[in-house]
Amino acid sequence: MAILLHKDSSLIIQGITGKQARMHARHHLEYGVNLVGGISPGKSGHVVEEKPVFDTIKEACAALGAIDATLILTPPYAVLDCALEAIDNGIGVIVIITEHIPIHDSMKMREAAGTAHACIVGPNTIGLISPGKSKAGVMPGFLYKEGNVGIVSRSGTLTHETASNLSIMGIGQSTCVGIGGDPVPGSSFEDILKLFKDDPETELVVLIGEIGGAAEEQAAAYLAAADYGKPVIAFIAGATAPAEKKMGHAGAIIAGEAGTVASKHAALKRAGAHLAGSIEEAVTMCGALLKKETRADF
Repeated sequence: MAILLHKDSSLIIQGITGKQARMHARHHLEYGVNLVGGISPGKSGHVVEEKPVFDTIKEACAALGAIDATLILTPPYAVLDCALEAIDNGIGVIVIITEHIPIHDSMKMREAAGTAHACIVGPNTIGLISPGKSKAGVMPGFLYKEGNVGIVSRSGTLTHETASNLSIMGIGQSTCVGIGGDPVPGSSFEDILKLFKDDPETELVVLIGEIGGAAEEQAAAYLAAADYGKPVIAFIAGATAPAEKKMGHAGAIIAGEAGTVASKHAALKRAGAHLAGSIEEAVTMCGALLKKETRADF
């Protein structure tokens, strides 16, 4: 099953006539994604990678039928309108790759999505992928292998690294979700953990966090209260970051004792998660918990 995206999920790209969006449209089609068209106001009637372009999502739905997911690849100033348009037209999965989104815009999008029971992934994300089935994002699909480990992460690079190392070890992934590194993500760790809990294809979850914010502590509170029933391996990046240095993500802000690696480790340990000190250790833990052999020399 995986979560959020399936083999036949229909996808559009908002901003499809841009240079980067055209490239990613081609990559999605090469991966086998059911990309049905794109949106670019004023460009209706154009074609990108043999897929039709429409002025609005309403126009696209009238021509193509219901659409399951959208990938937003537009400048920051246009993202709020794009997301609200997608929500208003019943699209259930909205992936926002764009970074530098104003916080108030992110708050408005998240509130609207919650009311409509839609799921926003991002902003400032690599997106999501259900290996061997579909993807909506900018990750290189060849790094990911179909299997039963779910990954939810604040870091795109660490998602790639974890998935590729798992794949090398012969351990595949059910779905990998980058929630993004912004202070106000469209989906939280808790939101994605709930989806993995109900997914029979996911046997184990790897949670990749980082210093700053309270997202990991909130995930720990959920795990502590829920009868989760699946192992969760947690790795928190930034343990060696100098206190006076800024991290790359806008959400990586430490306030006093909150948001530190120690506080996140303590909360997750109390919640029953398995703590990994490195990506390599997390991969080895996956193999042990799934009773699969892994090499230590990768």
